[in-house]
Amino acid sequence: MIRFDILTVFPEMFASPCGCSLLKKALDNGLIAIELHDIRSHALDKHRMTDDAPYGGGGGMVMKVEPIDRALRSIPMAADNVPVILLTPQGERFCQKTAEELAGHPQIVLVCGHYEGVDERVRSKLVNREISIGDYVITGGELSAMVVVDAVSRLVPGVLGNCDSAGADSFSMGLLEYPHYTRPAEYRGWKVPDVLLSGNHREIEMWRRRESLLRTKKRRPDLLTGMVLTKQETGWLASE
Repeated sequence: MIRFDILTVFPEMFASPCGCSLLKKALDNGLIAIELHDIRSHALDKHRMTDDAPYGGGGGMVMKVEPIDRALRSIPMAADNVPVILLTPQGERFCQKTAEELAGHPQIVLVCGHYEGVDERVRSKLVNREISIGDYVITGGELSAMVVVDAVSRLVPGVLGNCDSAGADSFSMGLLEYPHYTRPAEYRGWKVPDVLLSGNHREIEMWRRRESLLRTKKRRPDLLTGMVLTKQETGWLASE
């Protein structure tokens, strides 16, 4: 089981994604646990302020270090090396490899940034990692936290109905995933490839590998850089 501790000023944002689909099943089955920590409840002033104007002037408000520090100190840590992650556009790019690495931890702490940003002392003293879900800016770290929780949770054994599903996902093997088809075999003249109806598992796996390589070449050729390919695979790519 993995426990996610999420520090946020908007805990209500997590009600919907945690209340349906695979995350709800994973929670109900005890495969993951999600604990929400309202940063406002750790602010000691009368108005429960979690942000203030930046020193030196400038636009926007900055999240205060004290309530985040108190919130973190209220969380029991399962080990000394628990990832304490600030969700921020300045962090390392989140990818499948990162999700797989995080899935090896029994506990993950996610700090949702907001407003103009956080007091720099949060970065330098309180967290040990910073993650960004992409090169763009969104309102706050809550959506980023949801992405991390979802991507990591589906790697927990038992969360997915088919234990092979996660291993075949795009990026898990360094390539984009091959095309999928299901019934009917023909619709409006659009046919499923014959090989998928053949029952020949060796030929199906070869077709899937080829389609995965070709799709990656077309859409994300950067992923092929440095990849060791067989002579046959090199031929597939050269022929297209």
